[in-house]
Amino acid sequence: MTNYRDLLSGTLLFNELPDAHMDAIMAIAVEKTINAGELIFSDGDPGNGFYITADGLIKIYKVSAEGKEQILHLFGPGEPFGEVPVFSGHAFPANAEAIKKSKLLFFPRDTFVNLVTKNPFLALNMLAILSRRLRHFTVQVENLSLKEVPARLAGYFILLAEEQENPEVVQLKISKGHLASFLGTIPETLSRMLKKMSDQGLIGVEGRKIRLLDYDGLVDLADSGKLGIADII
Repeated sequence: MTNYRDLLSGTLLFNELPDAHMDAIMAIAVEKTINAGELIFSDGDPGNGFYITADGLIKIYKVSAEGKEQILHLFGPGEPFGEVPVFSGHAFPANAEAIKKSKLLFFPRDTFVNLVTKNPFLALNMLAILSRRLRHFTVQVENLSLKEVPARLAGYFILLAEEQENPEVVQLKISKGHLASFLGTIPETLSRMLKKMSDQGLIGVEGRKIRLLDYDGLVDLADSGKLGIADII
C-alpha cells in the first residue's frame, strides 16, 4: 500500500496521535480504488466501517421518491466520511459515490472501535469531526429551507474562498450539474443565476474558475438573497 501516513496524520481525526497509535491505524487501513460513477455504499447498507479520501472526490447524497438527487457533502483528500455508523451501529444513512476516480482508505468498524477504546485522543477527535458535521448540516438545512438559490450560491462562493484562502478567485471542484444538486436547484436555474450575478458585476465566470469581483456584494447577497430573484427562477 502506498505510504499514506503523512496524509492521515494531517487529518483532524488522527491529529496529534503518537507514533505507536499511528502504526496501529496504518495496520488496519485497507486501500480501495473507486472509479468515477461507482457506488461506495448505498443508503441502508450496513455501517461496517468508514472511509478517508486519499485522492479524488466523493459525493454523499440522498434520492427522493421522485428520483431527485440532493448532494449533502463533498469530500476530498484527507476528509473522512461514513463515520457516524461506526459509533451508532446503524446503517449508512445516505449514498456515497465517486465523482472522479478516487483512492480511499477503509477502516473496519470493529477493529477501529477497539482502537478508540484504548485511545481517548481518537474519541475526542471524532467528537470534533461530528460536531463540525452537525454544524454543516444545520447551515445547509437553513439554506435550503429559508434562503433563495442566489443566496445559497453566494454563500457557497464565500465558503470556497475561505477554504481556498483566496477572496478573489475560486476554483469549482465539481461540475455545474453537481453544484446545482448541492444547492437544491436545477442546472438551468443555476446557469441563469450565474449569468445574472455576472451581469451585475458580482462574479466573472471562466469555466470552473469563478472570479469574485465584488466580495462584499456576495456577502450581502448571502445574507439578504436580494438579486432580482423573479428574473432568475
